[in-house]
Amino acid sequence: MTQLMFYERPIALNRERHQALRMSPTQNHFGFAAKTNAVPIASTEFAEAARDYPIVFVGEEGGPFNVAALVGLRDNENLMVDAQGLWATGTYVPAFARRYPFVLAKTDDADRLTVCIDEVYPGLSNDTGEPLFEADGAESAYLKRVLEFLQLFHNEAQRTTMFATRLKELGLLVSKVINVERKGTRQSLQGVWIVDRARLAGMDDVRVVELFRSGYLSWIDAHLLSLGNLTRLVSRLDEHSQVSDEAGAVVPEPAPPIMH
Repeated sequence: MTQLMFYERPIALNRERHQALRMSPTQNHFGFAAKTNAVPIASTEFAEAARDYPIVFVGEEGGPFNVAALVGLRDNENLMVDAQGLWATGTYVPAFARRYPFVLAKTDDADRLTVCIDEVYPGLSNDTGEPLFEADGAESAYLKRVLEFLQLFHNEAQRTTMFATRLKELGLLVSKVINVERKGTRQSLQGVWIVDRARLAGMDDVRVVELFRSGYLSWIDAHLLSLGNLTRLVSRLDEHSQVSDEAGAVVPEPAPPIMH
């Protein structure tokens, strides 16, 4: 089985072995995501995710590209998950994180996917929560909803990969490096790419129509609008940190004046 982000010990769900298994989210449920600074997202999430996070393209030159929501600016730090394992109230939680501890994973047979669970998740037990199977071994109504969600996300994730790959082929993506300095130490967030506005504006009509008819143009708009959320992430850092990119220092926007 391939290595999976967030999952310590994913195992295939088995109706015999897991006949009595139940699922109940723990109070610190999102603690599993506390040490990541980017969460993959699918195109259908862009509109909601763009309100809270910078949406960026991730990958290396010559390699595969995908799309992620930036949730942190330093290694092993998710600014949206607190010490109690709670996601920031009122912000969008990407489907990639919401599906945990379930996942559709590749097996040794690359063409086949199987439903897996992270068996170390403390919310799994034989005592409390939503049952995964009925007494006769049939999938429970809860598990059916989970499976539908997993399949939808998988399908949309594939479309999003095609989207990112096409933009790279068209030469629209440019690399962006974000530097975070704190008390004399410096970290650089690399492997981040964004759409170049000038290149997009200079595209010929045939390519523009292609992007429009495929739905990609609206996704690009959401991506570009979302980049303003970088200052929101900066404002979540401690007062000793400074953030910069190719354009210079990234400074949080001041709070709007209170109207009387």
